[in-house]
Amino acid sequence: MPYIEAIVPTIGLALLFWYVMKAITNADRKERQAEAEADALIQNHPDSNNPVIEN
Repeated sequence: MPYIEAIVPTIGLALLFWYVMKAITNADRKERQAEAEADALIQNHPDSNNPVIEN
């Protein structure tokens, strides 16, 4: 039983770390997708008041 008590905090921290990293990567992926959609919208419908700057 002491082995289980010693390993439970490590497993808990590993799961917490995994959850936080998953949330960060999901947020980054959604942000990149939204930025790509906004860039595509700007490229497809240029406004005469806002010139498109290409890098």
